[in-house]
Amino acid sequence: MNPANVLKYPVSTEKAIRLMESQNKIVFVVDRKSNKNDVQRAFELMFKVKVTDVKTVITPEGKKRAYIKLSAESPALDIATQLGMM
Repeated sequence: MNPANVLKYPVSTEKAIRLMESQNKIVFVVDRKSNKNDVQRAFELMFKVKVTDVKTVITPEGKKRAYIKLSAESPALDIATQLGMM
């Protein structure tokens, strides 16, 4: 899958920002058909960082969110700054 088709857009809610600061996680809305491996590969290709874990959840609105945990040497705040979230 094309990384641009897997990762749709970042989530910048208060909870998502708190997760970035405390647990080095970034939250993205992703394609419903993508699996955790697709999300991990797409994120690593797009941002050139190491992903340690991906958890996904489908929201009541029917959107799929991925909670992407980054390795210690890749701060999630740096990615958020690149995306213009911070």
